[in-house]
Amino acid sequence: MLDQKTIESIADELVEAGRSRTPVKRLTARYPQMTVEDSYRVQNLWRQRCEAAGRRLAGRKIGLTSKAMQYATGISEPDYGIIFDDMVLENGATVQWSQYTHPRIEVELAFLLKEDIAGPNATLFDVLRATEYVTPALEILDSRIEMEGRTIVDTISDNAAMGAMVVGGNPVRPQDIDLRWVSAILYKNQTVEETGVAAGVLNHPAAGVHWLANKIAPHGDILKSGEIILAGSFTRPMWVNPGDTVFADYGKLGTITCRFE
Repeated sequence: MLDQKTIESIADELVEAGRSRTPVKRLTARYPQMTVEDSYRVQNLWRQRCEAAGRRLAGRKIGLTSKAMQYATGISEPDYGIIFDDMVLENGATVQWSQYTHPRIEVELAFLLKEDIAGPNATLFDVLRATEYVTPALEILDSRIEMEGRTIVDTISDNAAMGAMVVGGNPVRPQDIDLRWVSAILYKNQTVEETGVAAGVLNHPAAGVHWLANKIAPHGDILKSGEIILAGSFTRPMWVNPGDTVFADYGKLGTITCRFE
């Protein structure tokens, strides 16, 4: 386990990396003894630094919940990160590519909560009962730590690679649709790049939400009414470059688009 001074130094590095768009060297190369618990300590302190600078919590993201993502990253367990309100973009947004480092796109569902969800024994039924709407979302992955050789420890420290999210499509109440069978077709510049079905996320996209409520419970934290929860990707991440247009078709749940410039 790393000492508190080292945790603070890493958190400050990551704040500066986000500002300068210059990724830091891989943490696990510099601190091979670093643990998953250390990485969440870094993330929590990074969050505190950001909130002290005026950023406001809007929700949480869950990552690495599908086999597609686990195979793509070589990481076999879910993780989570923070969503600030300045990370939530409207459908049709023009995104400045240079604001992100190695940006990639993932296809997800987002849960808007109308009630709190508290662990340690939260269930799928608690999530469905507490959810007001489920809506399509695209996640824009970002990197404050170099990509090559990353482990779960690096990724968690890097706020689970959260950059931003684009929300759109047709919000639905969870009882009005079989969420497992929500599917999406992801296009880049009018070409199909990825397809996926939401059951790829832990067999049910709501499963990641109760996993998260239970995961944060030992730290005295809960998922709160009004938060938006990104439930995890059911496609592999898709690289984007300046000038690319991204379009995701969720069938009855509508479409999302954004453009990188």
